[in-house]
Amino acid sequence: MDIIFLSEVKVETKLGVPDWERLVAQTIVLDIEIAMPHSQSCQTDAIEDTIDYGQVVARFRETLKTNSFKLVEALAEHLCQIVLTEFGAPWVKIKVAKPGILPGLKALGVVIERGVKP
Repeated sequence: MDIIFLSEVKVETKLGVPDWERLVAQTIVLDIEIAMPHSQSCQTDAIEDTIDYGQVVARFRETLKTNSFKLVEALAEHLCQIVLTEFGAPWVKIKVAKPGILPGLKALGVVIERGVKP
């Protein structure tokens, strides 16, 4: 199985349970693993035969700019569904971290996996 990974992707979004927390965009950090539907790109060396991670990150930034979420769980689910449905991945794992939200806490977040791991 081939997996594309993206580490510590910083994106801006409006996230939080209290209304005031969603008034201003804040930085969240994503770690993403995406299973490839096939391994053709290993032989062809062609971007058309893989999942273009640049397009994935651009799509995430676009959706997080226009949507707000109360819970990191809902945000992570939204991103997973984009990878599965729009990019055709059979499996995805996304870690969403919200850094420095509470005193003495480096980050809080969630890790979710969706799809069938090949």
